[in-house]
Amino acid sequence: MNPYAEYAICLLLLIGGAFTLIGAIGLARLPDFFTRLHGPTKATTVGVGAIVISSVIYFSTLGQGIGIEEILITAFLIMTAPISANFLAKSAMHLKVKTTENTRGQPWDQ
Repeated sequence: MNPYAEYAICLLLLIGGAFTLIGAIGLARLPDFFTRLHGPTKATTVGVGAIVISSVIYFSTLGQGIGIEEILITAFLIMTAPISANFLAKSAMHLKVKTTENTRGQPWDQ
């Protein structure tokens, strides 16, 4: 395997793992729904996207061609994660989910 491809795969796996870990910590540690919603969406879009792109590079360097399924998974994750987070936030705003005192701004006052 090409050493540059190995470096790219390692870098993408590290980035993906770091974002996924940060998202998981944010999901567990942030105080209310609106702030907690932010962590997993970033973990999904950047973390899982980087891991799947590293998988595309790995299998393409092995001579198996570019995996269209993996590229489609990445594209749908990037498109659907922010939209689903927006729907969840809008639903929470209509249900008047309470925030903590440290949360800045009131999204339903805009």
